[in-house]
Amino acid sequence: MIANLALLVLAATAPAASPRVLTLDAALATARTQQPTLRQAAADTDAALANADVAKAPLLPQVNGNATGQRATGNFSARPGSLPGQIGGTGANLSWESFGYYNLGLSASQLLYDFGQTSSRWRSAQAGAQAQRNTQRSTLEQVLYGVRTAYYQARAAKGAVGVAQETLANQDKHLQQIEGFVDVGTRPEIDLAQAKTDRANAEVQLITAQAGYEIAKAQLNQAIGVEASTDYDVADETAPSVEGEDGSTEVLFDEALKARPEIAALADQVRAQELAVRSLRGALGPSVFLSAGFTDAGTQASNFVWNWNTAIGVSVPIFQGGQTRAQIRQADANLTAVRSQAEAERLQVRFEVDQARLTVVGAKVALSATEEALVNAQLRLKLAEGRYETGVGSIIELGDAQVALTNAAYQKVAAEYKLAQARAGLIKALGLD
Repeated sequence: MIANLALLVLAATAPAASPRVLTLDAALATARTQQPTLRQAAADTDAALANADVAKAPLLPQVNGNATGQRATGNFSARPGSLPGQIGGTGANLSWESFGYYNLGLSASQLLYDFGQTSSRWRSAQAGAQAQRNTQRSTLEQVLYGVRTAYYQARAAKGAVGVAQETLANQDKHLQQIEGFVDVGTRPEIDLAQAKTDRANAEVQLITAQAGYEIAKAQLNQAIGVEASTDYDVADETAPSVEGEDGSTEVLFDEALKARPEIAALADQVRAQELAVRSLRGALGPSVFLSAGFTDAGTQASNFVWNWNTAIGVSVPIFQGGQTRAQIRQADANLTAVRSQAEAERLQVRFEVDQARLTVVGAKVALSATEEALVNAQLRLKLAEGRYETGVGSIIELGDAQVALTNAAYQKVAAEYKLAQARAGLIKALGLD
């Protein structure tokens, strides 16, 4: 039953002949263009840039044109204080006759000075847009980190498949040998039963590993941002060393402060908030503006009358119920919060750099140890096979040696993954793409 199940699962999960191979560089390049999270971040940046243009608009001349055409009766209705009462119309003078009146106008205004209220608001929006640019970079790094993580997980899953295949091959070899020994009577039937059990277990391990590999590739597709099948293999490549991974935390921390987009984004946010405070303080002072207008109007298009006007005005805020000063206090509090957030981010970056560096160091040592353990396990299995063939060793000793070799091989795959993951974390901590 187990053999039939194995055949069904293997047939369902077996890759096509000569599947395409996906490299890490190709996965990263695809993610840069296909990951919807990056498109969303780019759209947020465009919106922030547009918001800066909106904030700039009041600094530029404002020009408006208007045209109206009216049809109305001409009955006069006196208003108190407008004309003497005896001139007012009476019911006998009312008429349903209507007249046309047309008006064309052009007006322009220009802000001259408002104590930096509008200009500071514009520069604040620009700083906010720059902060969003750096946030977009941070999103890119997070996406690439996710792709690297998923890729190395798939690579480890592929390695697990290789270990399972090698274990199954060894169990097949052991089963054939033990069948021969049992046939000639040099080994008991219980050894054959144990060998069959061991082979069945190895087959189940292979099925599980293959399913895990397919799942890992599906997760990799999600990280890249594509809807695609998993009929491909990840390349047999290891994570290259990161420049400076054996250096001190201080050196790496300095590099991270210069490169991490989160640090730059928070610095821009602090600048934006400082300018927002300055803009609100400018609202306490007067605003000076210049305006001009031109009109051309009349009851007939051939007999319009034109006029023009200019004006300079001053708007002085006298009392708004304390609204502006309350907004200033709120902006000051927000500024303090952003500055505190920037300080906290520095601490977080230092921790991430230190953690990533130490994880890389530990992973390299662990990988060296697992490689040594694998060599010793291979030697142990070879000796156990020789002892069993000569009748000195037992089936239990042979099985234990095979289990030890399988575990050592899995541990080496896991150690390689941990080192790759640690280096991916160091790349992210340093702010590298």
